[in-house]
Amino acid sequence: MAGRENFAGIKNYIIVVKDIDFWLSLWHTTFFTIISTPVLIILPFFLALILDQKLIGRTALRAIFFIPNILSVAVVSSAWVFILQPYTGFLNYQLHKLGIESELFWLNETSLAWISIVIITTWWTMAFNMMLFLAGLQDIPKEHYEAAAIDGANIWQMIRYITLPELKPIILMVTILQVIASFKVFGQIYLVTRGGPGNATRPIIQYIYETGFTSGNLGLASAMSFVFFVILAILSYLQVRYLGGNQESQES
Repeated sequence: MAGRENFAGIKNYIIVVKDIDFWLSLWHTTFFTIISTPVLIILPFFLALILDQKLIGRTALRAIFFIPNILSVAVVSSAWVFILQPYTGFLNYQLHKLGIESELFWLNETSLAWISIVIITTWWTMAFNMMLFLAGLQDIPKEHYEAAAIDGANIWQMIRYITLPELKPIILMVTILQVIASFKVFGQIYLVTRGGPGNATRPIIQYIYETGFTSGNLGLASAMSFVFFVILAILSYLQVRYLGGNQESQES
């Protein structure tokens, strides 16, 4: 009978498990998470350390760093596509002025495309993590640093023995939030590279989107979404279980 709907049962889940493109897209997302998460934790941490100091104009600096975070993904992507264009792009122009004569195709070579995506994502989103670290730093009593300075501790010793232990809850929270955010990457990749060159940078959410709305297979896309949700839930549990468990054991 035309238009009749049939219950698929677990058929879609079997298709997902056998779908090479699904797992390849999941690997692309995992690869992005692996290379972007350390950058988006370490760089905001050191920026927060700098902005926590008594600098002239530090309020203005905080605003400047935070401005990209309030921009939409469309604005950010459009700006960076212009910056990364070969021949006429701002970045290549500056590299030529530094003596680099070769023309770099940032969005058309797989390795450069991933570097570009990480740069764009870092510039766009790092301010959120920076503000979380900055809030944590301001809760650390200044007397701890003063006592350490009297005992002859240098800046790196203060960071290692005072700052990092005090920020462990913030670091755990930022790590979990950043891993989840990195696994959900979609907008900037879709608008900048369209998942290319080829499908070399296509993330899992783009593949689910194309399955559901380009190919029109909403049932299969729903199954992919649920499998992806289960993977994220397990990953989040493992992070809380082991990172949080290590923190509790050290505090006890």
